[in-house]
Amino acid sequence: MTRDILDEFEQQRRAPAYPSVPASAGLVVEDRASGFCGEVVKLDARAVTLRDRHGRDRQFLLKPGGFLLEGKPVTLVRPAPTAAAAPRPRVTASGSVAASGPAVARVAAASRIWVEGRHDAELLEHVWGDDLRELGIVVEPLHGADDLVAAVREFAPGPHRRLGVLLDHLVPGSKESRLAAAVSGPHVLVTGHPFVDVWAAVWPRVMGLTEWPDVPRSMPWKEGMCAALGTDINGYWPRLRNQVRSFADLRPELVGAVEQLIDFVADSPGGD
Repeated sequence: MTRDILDEFEQQRRAPAYPSVPASAGLVVEDRASGFCGEVVKLDARAVTLRDRHGRDRQFLLKPGGFLLEGKPVTLVRPAPTAAAAPRPRVTASGSVAASGPAVARVAAASRIWVEGRHDAELLEHVWGDDLRELGIVVEPLHGADDLVAAVREFAPGPHRRLGVLLDHLVPGSKESRLAAAVSGPHVLVTGHPFVDVWAAVWPRVMGLTEWPDVPRSMPWKEGMCAALGTDINGYWPRLRNQVRSFADLRPELVGAVEQLIDFVADSPGGD
């Protein structure tokens, strides 16, 4: 039997209307697609970040009926502005609420976050810089991960001197996964993202692209991508970095990995 287009329109018109619920900080909901359950910790115009009881953060797009509240589908919306006359708190690029009042200089903590290269360090500063300065956490580039085992041994991590390491291309069977297994321990946390380079962890839409160009494995990824776009690394990187306005312009795999590291080193006893 052939369906009439008017029947389909009528069916769409009668689709269930999910109640709208303000996504206030602390609200506990479940993402219907993945089953991930947690409290609202961050919100922007497109996505909400939930934190589960294990402290893991995940970002989800806001969509009609996309969440469960007390077992019932709801649509999360931005909370209505309050009638209070208090000034709206400034939100950092990482989605955190900035500290009020003048910034107070902090002595750098003994704990550190290491990243593979200069661009990784610049991107973390660009998005999480306010949080890092408030916590006194220093991010240092490794300029490659090949000597990671020796570098960790020299750093001598301990209860009051934690080390977080962010690796590119951290996937099963990779060189990076073997390095992570070799250095991980109670005072060393290694996280990472699956992309071959941190550039690829930026959503291509920020540069008006639907996807990053394919690069042959025989060619270094940055050089190959820039060649395909008709540009060069030194000229393209500042433009790409500055198009990142907030954590929402980054792939959630990178966001979650970085925030895990920040939480890990910030929780170091006596790290203040």
